[in-house]
Amino acid sequence: MREAVVVSYARTGLAKAARGGFNNTSNMAMLAHAIEHAVKRSKVDPKEVEDVVAGCVAASGNVARGAALMAGLPITTSGATINRACSSGLNAIAVAARYITEEGANVVVGSGVDSITFQGGGGGGKEPKIVDMYPDYWMPMIDTADVVAERYGISREYQDEYSLESQRRMAAAQQAGKFKDEIVPMKTKMKVVNKETKEESIVDYEVNRDECNRPDTTLEGLAKLAPVKGPDKFVTAGNASQLSDGAAAVVLMEAKEAEKRGLQPLGAFKGWAVAGCKPDEMGIGPVFAVPRLLERHGLKVDDIDLWELNEAFASQCLYSRDKLGIDPAKYNVNGGSIAIGHPFGMTGARLSGHALMEGKRRGAKNVVVTMCIGGGMGGAGLFEVY
Repeated sequence: MREAVVVSYARTGLAKAARGGFNNTSNMAMLAHAIEHAVKRSKVDPKEVEDVVAGCVAASGNVARGAALMAGLPITTSGATINRACSSGLNAIAVAARYITEEGANVVVGSGVDSITFQGGGGGGKEPKIVDMYPDYWMPMIDTADVVAERYGISREYQDEYSLESQRRMAAAQQAGKFKDEIVPMKTKMKVVNKETKEESIVDYEVNRDECNRPDTTLEGLAKLAPVKGPDKFVTAGNASQLSDGAAAVVLMEAKEAEKRGLQPLGAFKGWAVAGCKPDEMGIGPVFAVPRLLERHGLKVDDIDLWELNEAFASQCLYSRDKLGIDPAKYNVNGGSIAIGHPFGMTGARLSGHALMEGKRRGAKNVVVTMCIGGGMGGAGLFEVY
């Protein structure tokens, strides 16, 4: 029986959308950087990479194919870009793994990227029929987070406390150097706008760390932030994920091939599941996807040693975590997207790589990556740590 293992992982740091170090760098360039270094770390000959699968929400064309070529992979390496909203990076890893286990490929890259700076999160026209069927289908995600908070009694105070903890955990992890082995510094040309004259200039820059977090966050400061959608709502700039740019990639290989080469994988991809829910409460998607994943693998929540549940918004994280009965001590241990940032198509790949590396540090065996998905879905992936 063939099995797909992760033999390497590399990513960029995360930079603030529009104002950060990637505000003049394309999706394709960021993704190429992550792929190039993931392949180098894998010790695999680039000619052996059959395919690159990339998750991207705000793609212009097939970003995976272009990034593969920019990364120095040969013309014989193919590429496909997929969009399942915020789970795109995880979905890309699942597709890459399946190509190995079911179709006989030996080496495939799974990855994710998004430049919120350039694309603004996508867009496009609305299909009238789906609007008639499900009026909430295109409800902005910030509104769905407010719906979850109100519908399930997730108070503003609870959300702010959670967000502060995300900032604290991420700051502690950053100070301890827990992200350094993941990040490959990338030199860029950053656009800078003079606040007084509005004059634009281009400067040399290097994104060598995650830049979106606010380690000086306080509960008092969070409480002072006004809800984005009005005084009777819940979501603020402090308890939601930050718009950011970045890319991540993992190299997957057939397990016996990795063993034959004397490689030491980070772990194995074991499975992936998705589930649907009401579009207006899309944030609770993990509540439906996780049980489906665990049931298929004969596992219970307590059998999972480490969890990465994407922090799109504090309200949906808290509901999903508490409803599933996940131990907070095993959950988002180094902070999440509220502190780190959330380039939509990249996050699933980042969470997967980080869960494997942190799982190894902690002696974990089973780790789960899960997230809500726009349109009313949840996705969850299971990895075994080596």
